[in-house]
Amino acid sequence: MGPHPAVAAIRLAVRRVLHDVLTEHSTAHSAQHHDTPAGPQPPGPTPDRPTPPGSPLVLVACSGGADSMALASALAFEARKLDLRAGGITVDHGLQAGSDQRAREVADRMTALGLDPVEAVAVTVGRDGGPEAAARDARYAALDAAAQRHGATAVLLGHTRDDQAETVLLGLARGSGIRSLSGMAAVSGTARRYRRPFLDLDRQTVRKACIAQELAVWDDPHNSDPAYTRSRLRHEGLPALEKALGKGVVEALARTAQLSRDDADALDSWAADAEASVRDEAGRLECAKLFGLPPAVRRRVLRRAVIAEGAPAGSLFARHIEEIDRLITGWRGQGAINLPGRVEALRQGGRLVIRQG
Repeated sequence: MGPHPAVAAIRLAVRRVLHDVLTEHSTAHSAQHHDTPAGPQPPGPTPDRPTPPGSPLVLVACSGGADSMALASALAFEARKLDLRAGGITVDHGLQAGSDQRAREVADRMTALGLDPVEAVAVTVGRDGGPEAAARDARYAALDAAAQRHGATAVLLGHTRDDQAETVLLGLARGSGIRSLSGMAAVSGTARRYRRPFLDLDRQTVRKACIAQELAVWDDPHNSDPAYTRSRLRHEGLPALEKALGKGVVEALARTAQLSRDDADALDSWAADAEASVRDEAGRLECAKLFGLPPAVRRRVLRRAVIAEGAPAGSLFARHIEEIDRLITGWRGQGAINLPGRVEALRQGGRLVIRQG
């Protein structure tokens, strides 16, 4: 008799991602050593022959919740059948009493699953952008550092289709444009580091997988605290939408994310190609040529230029780009615009000047 359907679903999702990771790693390795004659390939790992130390390492980011524990168990199971190593990282944000003890418990659970290396990392959460954004920034910084420290090829994240739907709605509420509506990418980060195998699975499926495997999970009280925007959306907003519009809202929002991502990627590519055509010989942006671009492409060119001068991408909002855009489309002699990262934008002699203020 096979595994529980929910367990089979999470394992299949992880298996597909791991095969992608192995294929990419093999392609990159072959490109680096294309002049070296290929010798006989070693057999895959078995219970009696551990995975070779030189095999790619995949880490799972695990909070101890149902989503990430299901992911950790699936990674541990699938890694034993493939030529790769599997480890885990848990991040202690220090925002709740006893968080250090819980982090140690989560690390112990990952070790019991057979993951190695396993590490619990403590971080200090700042205040920039609000508590949720600050915690996220600290967490990703810790995961990036852990991946570099251990030489990991990929880090798996347990975001589900429900998380994707919430992200789309939050982007819609901010009015941040099509890129925000595209939600979370299945693959993201430097060198395609972050992978999200569960974006096509709902939260209920991964929770069922934990129950079927008798995995101990920890339900973070912050996830049900109405002080947090995402928590209110999860427990009040989405249920209200489903009551008003019927079932299928989560699936529709996730589908919207993928369609929006495809459109946003195409527009970003267009903007990257167009940027060179709107600069003069000295590399300055020409307002007349910018004016001739479609608005969606022009705003992307402006955003790219501002980020290139040092503005943090996460602090650059649609309203900032709209103000710069008015220097092109609604020029009335207005002064310089102050932007995040001590960057300023101003119009001089038919050129758009973006520089450190």
